[in-house]
Amino acid sequence: MTSQASAPADPVALCARPGADLPAAVHAVHRALVADGHVGADEGPTVARRLVRLAERYGNHPFTPLEEARRLLDVDRASFGRLLGLFGRVPELRHAVETGPAGKYWQNTLLPLERRGVFDSALAHKPAFPYVVGLYPGPSCMFRCHFCVRVTGARYDPSALESGNAMFESVIDEIPADNPYAMYFSGGLEPLTNPGVGALSSRAAARGLRPTVYTNSFALTERTLDRQPGVWDLHAVRTSLYGLSDEEYEETTGKRASFGRVRSNLRRFQQLRSERESPIRVGLSYIVLPGRVHRLLDLVDFIAELNEAAPDRPVDFLNVREDYSGREDGRLLEAERAEIQEGLLAFEEQVSRRTPTLNIDYGYALHGLKTGADAELLRIRPGTMRPSVHPQVSVQVDLLGDVYLYREAGFPDLAGADRYIAGRVGPGTSLAEVVERFVNDGRRIAAHAGDEYFMDGFDQVVAARLNQLEADVAAGWEEARGFLR
Repeated sequence: MTSQASAPADPVALCARPGADLPAAVHAVHRALVADGHVGADEGPTVARRLVRLAERYGNHPFTPLEEARRLLDVDRASFGRLLGLFGRVPELRHAVETGPAGKYWQNTLLPLERRGVFDSALAHKPAFPYVVGLYPGPSCMFRCHFCVRVTGARYDPSALESGNAMFESVIDEIPADNPYAMYFSGGLEPLTNPGVGALSSRAAARGLRPTVYTNSFALTERTLDRQPGVWDLHAVRTSLYGLSDEEYEETTGKRASFGRVRSNLRRFQQLRSERESPIRVGLSYIVLPGRVHRLLDLVDFIAELNEAAPDRPVDFLNVREDYSGREDGRLLEAERAEIQEGLLAFEEQVSRRTPTLNIDYGYALHGLKTGADAELLRIRPGTMRPSVHPQVSVQVDLLGDVYLYREAGFPDLAGADRYIAGRVGPGTSLAEVVERFVNDGRRIAAHAGDEYFMDGFDQVVAARLNQLEADVAAGWEEARGFLR
């Protein structure tokens, strides 16, 4: 059997990436447009060049308002409108944007929300049940992580558990059945410290929902599983790792010997899900700290060790993120970027050998960095925060029923966070009613300095997209708003 040479890469599909063969991409676009009769042969090269520039722009800078893109191309409105129409005639151009350095913004967040019409509701200031609902059930946490915004010692009174879990049941019952991944368990405090999480998981599963719990897995013991068998009804358990040794864990969490316990819990969970033939997925989250990209190789060793505990049920997924928190502009220095790119290459080689079935999500910035782009995280500031926020997109509900508008605000006693409470779910008041009142009353929240830290990466992306869409509409580009839909 003779082997066939692989087909050459499509220059158009790759045109948004660093080092792309732009002349070849322009030539291919020109040829396609002329062949289909969309442009004349004389104007084809100019039109094709501008379309490739659009793909470059939105493949690297997805939040560019359309009017800014028009000015960058230096064309009049009629010509730009025609370009937007022609862009959709060449599917490879769209592919270039969706798989470019900023592709994870498009693939993971922007396009899924567009398909559900979520941004339309937020732009129109119309009430809609939140697309994503985070339940924050934990009354306490055993860790005190130095990066966590939790107020030291802050916790919920155990007396709130019974009424809080009844309230969570009512929220679960509200979630539309046609959005099975709408709900997750997480929070400012550890979800597994709530003895009712298993029952809540079972209730969600019975409705066809597929929730994930975001946990530190310190309490993911066999005893917890025996007491809360409903944990097995979760779609996934995603464990946040705070290091790969007891020393690193103690430095981060303040708790001695905590890594050893988490590792033991995860190994046993691997064995139990294999024995039970449970479909529950197991995943990890890991943050690459400055100067520690080499630790990714140790992470592969750790995952391989977990896989040895249940060879037929290897760890399913890994989310890797980069810590930009100490950088004012959200950018990496040249030396740092090169170091991380080299580290990621070595990491992927190790993964392919030792954990080949592992699905890895690098998130927004690291995905771009892997392509060789100058990765830069999006930064929303108080001046660009939206007074109307975006409850149609995402809300978080804590044990008291308070509905928080940003994901990092849902911590008890956190200074200033109460301004981002939309209302309270309780007897006689549903989550849908809380959102409806907040939107219909025209509530506006003036951002204070530092309020941007209540927003996680998802919140920032949503805010940036809505700001972009409003700018497009205001500039008269409503029909094409957002560039890709």
